[in-house]
Amino acid sequence: MIKQQLIISLFIYCIVFGCTSPKKSTVDNTHPQNLPNIVYILADDLGYGDLGCYGQEKIETPNIDLLAKNGMLFRNHYAGSSVCAPSRSTFLTGLHTGNTAIRGNKPTKKFTEGQVPLPQESITIAELLKEKGYITGAFGKWGLGYPGSEGDPNNQGFDEFYGYNCQKEAHRYYPKHLWHNDKKVFLEGNDFNNKVTYSGDLIHQKALEFIDNHKSAPFFLYYPNLVPHAELLLPEGDLLQKYRAKFGNEEAFINNKKGADYGSDKFNIARYASQPEPKATYAAMISLLDQQVGEVIAKLEEHDLLEHTIVIFTSDNGPHTEGGAAPDFFNSNGGLRGVKRDLYEGGIKVPMIVRWDGVVPKASVSDHVSAFWDMMPTFSEIADLNFNHQIDGISIVPTLKGEKQSNHQHLYWEFHEKGGRQAIRQGHWKLVKLKAFSATDSVIELYNLDTDPYERNNLSEEYPAKVNELLLIMSDAHSPSTLFPKFDQHI
Repeated sequence: MIKQQLIISLFIYCIVFGCTSPKKSTVDNTHPQNLPNIVYILADDLGYGDLGCYGQEKIETPNIDLLAKNGMLFRNHYAGSSVCAPSRSTFLTGLHTGNTAIRGNKPTKKFTEGQVPLPQESITIAELLKEKGYITGAFGKWGLGYPGSEGDPNNQGFDEFYGYNCQKEAHRYYPKHLWHNDKKVFLEGNDFNNKVTYSGDLIHQKALEFIDNHKSAPFFLYYPNLVPHAELLLPEGDLLQKYRAKFGNEEAFINNKKGADYGSDKFNIARYASQPEPKATYAAMISLLDQQVGEVIAKLEEHDLLEHTIVIFTSDNGPHTEGGAAPDFFNSNGGLRGVKRDLYEGGIKVPMIVRWDGVVPKASVSDHVSAFWDMMPTFSEIADLNFNHQIDGISIVPTLKGEKQSNHQHLYWEFHEKGGRQAIRQGHWKLVKLKAFSATDSVIELYNLDTDPYERNNLSEEYPAKVNELLLIMSDAHSPSTLFPKFDQHI
């Protein structure tokens, strides 16, 4: 009820005062109904250096590279967190992890499948776009509320959802079922012994069908693809054969935990199966993701929608090390320090490419510092929607158009695992706090990203005044949380 009242109030506000964007030219390239379609493709655990256009040399990504040639490549874009659920929460709510409701990966105790729900009173970009007249769809991994909860995608602004509600279930690419809205869809042949129906194929087809079904109306397509999250697995085919030939014989990944492998008597869906060719499989999975991105673009071209659509491709956090993944072999973090679960650059800096024909200059590159929570104000400006609630994001539409851009005073992250971690970026300064839950053992590190982008030289002892300044800003950036209260006692 609270959420409905908030959305109704926002909608009435727009009607009374006019939903005029500060820049009318944001809709120069218009949809037939004056609203451009929005496609947001979110890879899962894809590193900053995993794409050809970001320097990858071992994995081929021609379609995503072409996306960059036809749009803008961002070199300083940051995920909302270094793990799945909180990163997605920041994207949907426009709030960083010091303010957004979901700040960690936390299972629900009320349901055997799913995570703690995004609260009803949270306002998501999907809800705002839906009120503006958009058809909204999410296809892939959700992780923000168990089926039927207040955090269910259908209760957070999405007209259609197809995929995995639960992150734990998404550890397997051959599950027994997926969800289509509130209905379980059982996958024929999948019984945790036999692998018949690959979930990624079904989810991808549903995403393409969404474009087919709504080509005449403005739509918001949120496509949180599972690749290349572990387990490392995809169907046999040309992609695997190509990378087998390229990498030759390789050391297998053997998971000795009970229930990890298909056919085990104590099969555990949360584990990762053993993998005989982890490098070839990882590379093939990213090439599969690349093919799927190409097919989304082809589908938009088929319906003559590219000139009416903004397409954004990014990843939810840095590269992972699970299931046999080898980020060092692929230089998946682009040489940056850290991986998934770190708040160093390698854990949170991610690729982002934006294509918007007629608006975004082709083959352009931006060094603007941006983050996931910038997407809500960006999409709101694109859709010519004003709103009056407090968020942490800043629209990047000026950057997309080559105009003067407002900058963040700082970016903030908090991470609720590994003893608690925090990070803040202010200009070229980056402060990282480790063991943050400890009043006596916490570790402070300070880096100058202009001169030390790989975070090798800790300057905390040389600049104590800057450390104290950033610690005060860090404290102010955190708001109390009943769902994730650990930092409340240590800030």
